[in-house]
Amino acid sequence: MNFDAAIIGAGPAGAVTAYELARRGHPVFLVDKAKFPRPKVCGCCLNRSAVQTLHRLGLGAVLASAVPLTAVCLAAARHQATISLSGGVALSRERLDAALVEAAVRAGAIFQEGEARQVADCQTIARVVVVASGLLGNAATPCVDSRIGAGVVVAADMVPAFFRRGIIYMATAGGGYVGLVRLEDDRLDVAAAFDAPFVRQMGGLGLAAEAILAETRWPAIPQLARLPWKGTPALTRRATRRAGPRWFAVGDAAGYVEPFTGEGIAWAIRSATALAPLVTKAAERWSDSLVRQWEVTHRRRIQSRQRVCRIVTRALRWPLLTAWAVRTLAICPALARPLVASLNRCPQLRGAEQ
Repeated sequence: MNFDAAIIGAGPAGAVTAYELARRGHPVFLVDKAKFPRPKVCGCCLNRSAVQTLHRLGLGAVLASAVPLTAVCLAAARHQATISLSGGVALSRERLDAALVEAAVRAGAIFQEGEARQVADCQTIARVVVVASGLLGNAATPCVDSRIGAGVVVAADMVPAFFRRGIIYMATAGGGYVGLVRLEDDRLDVAAAFDAPFVRQMGGLGLAAEAILAETRWPAIPQLARLPWKGTPALTRRATRRAGPRWFAVGDAAGYVEPFTGEGIAWAIRSATALAPLVTKAAERWSDSLVRQWEVTHRRRIQSRQRVCRIVTRALRWPLLTAWAVRTLAICPALARPLVASLNRCPQLRGAEQ
């Protein structure tokens, strides 16, 4: 076999896994069906935990052009609250993902873009396969009430001055929520999660976003509904398996919960650093016990951190409760500090992950 590990998917989870393995001296093959740099339906935010972990891994340089985040502006039923946020950044996925892939290549990984690969195919050239190909990258079952994702990037000259750099804007309503943030080149990244019936009722993704934003009385974004929106499969899902004979799933392929202020990329990076030591063991000698080890490790280090977002996701499905919470936070923003601290807590990397 030519490689110790083949990694399918070059998003943050796949690229960081490749980087971690390559810098340990493993021959690594990283492949993605897209051509880089490529856009991504994503909120384009990294929370403080993600930023600190990247710095600890020696990858802080990939954030050189990122926009520091200082606050989150929440809106529901024409109520609005601003919550302080520190340590996070906004950075387009085109730039972030390309920079992480470049770091993996510099560490020694072989990267092939524009080609789709399957697990069985990769197992013929590598001792271990890592599936990091996103929501559809593994046998994951969507939750019954899972929302669909949607996103578009608005050109800088079309963005109202109301939307300032360094602030995450989030508008919520009964049919879903819309998040907006300025990128490093002043474009506006718009990422949303909608109930599928709401999208059908409104007549499309862009019209659904306009309907939710209209409730906030924020300035309208010209031609928002006519822009080239992209959608995703059902978001929140549970993986039926996270590992099997000579393969592991990591990142979104190992299960997904809707994030809000950059938690998703933090989970992806964290899961990559947690998986790398197990892939090292598997490349040396495969043992079926590694399947159980990854299930336990993922549950302890990743799923436990997703619980807060899971609770928030469910709360957002109750418009009256959401409106009451936003109105309360407008009066006393300090009430959000424990939640913000929990979402941004950066765990200490263990010895094998240093």
